Amino acid sequence: MAIHESKPFEILRFLVFHFILISSTTEFMSPASDETVFLGIDVGGTNIKLGLVSDYGQVLAASSFATQAQRSVVETLIELEQAYERLLEENKISQERVVAAGIGTPGPIDVSQGMILQPTNLKGWWNFPIRDSLSELLEVPVTFTNDANAAAFGEYWLGSAKELPSLVMFTLGTGVGGGIIVEDFCLEGTHSLAAELGHICVDWSNEARLCPCGVRGHLEAYASATAVVARTLERIKSGERTSLQPAGLNAKEIAVAAESGDSLAQTIITETAQYLARGIAIVAHTIDPAAVLIGGAMTFGGNENQIGRGFLQTIKTQVANSVFPEIAQALTINFATLGSDAGFLGAAGLARLHYYQFQPRGST
Repeated sequence: MAIHESKPFEILRFLVFHFILISSTTEFMSPASDETVFLGIDVGGTNIKLGLVSDYGQVLAASSFATQAQRSVVETLIELEQAYERLLEENKISQERVVAAGIGTPGPIDVSQGMILQPTNLKGWWNFPIRDSLSELLEVPVTFTNDANAAAFGEYWLGSAKELPSLVMFTLGTGVGGGIIVEDFCLEGTHSLAAELGHICVDWSNEARLCPCGVRGHLEAYASATAVVARTLERIKSGERTSLQPAGLNAKEIAVAAESGDSLAQTIITETAQYLARGIAIVAHTIDPAAVLIGGAMTFGGNENQIGRGFLQTIKTQVANSVFPEIAQALTINFATLGSDAGFLGAAGLARLHYYQFQPRGST
């Protein structure tokens, strides 16, 4: 048998055996006593989420705990090990059945060396060999990637792109992150800096907005939640009429105001979609993916909300007007569906993928 089964066969097997669609509200399932299990870990600046996932993508158990970003990574790993052991015990899963683990962390990272470098929101983790340390602690091989790549692989394996061969995912939050998956391959890059989609240049003018990285014109300076608030505050200061109050303003309040008919809020969201479409068009011509997904904390309500649907439609229209017709006709653009589960599911999925690359099915 091939080292890694074709994706269509894998999806068919998944549906036949389990008849379950994974979502952010997945009910935990009881695994067969001999079923292979993978551990997925998603490290965020606020919380760390971990889950035990079956070979078919079922969430068998999951939990989370506060990151406490200023404490040492060693202290955090001790709590992680304790949380992992509780998951096993409470769900009566033998540790021997967990054959591999995956972890996604904020960048910058060095994937080849298994090092987390100097993430701004995890100062207690700087320059730490996370992959090998975690492998030694858990006594299983560990796959390491950044958090956005993990989320993208989760959507590719079990979410909005589970029937498609490739995807590009933009995550909108405090910044703009990204992940690129092509036929099971997670694009990491020579310096572990591939898919830094927030740093695509969308404005080359001398007056372009300054990105937090120090370079002008990057997408993150226009389409992150931080940028949306900053752009709105500038317009309020210039005298534009709005129901929004500057004090404590956030992206959610802007979305609510837009839903209530506030013209400034609506304009800001439309312009954000247009900037994002510029970035998508660049990537679409570079990668030619089957799908582009938009996830993260700032989706303006997604498909469940009129503002979110309008945001998505503006993106689709702008992209269609900016790319080759062949790309426009075939490209799926949609919201991600796994929510906060995408990270640990993707980390588990990457661990599973790498496990079978080195140990084909049926081997002993």
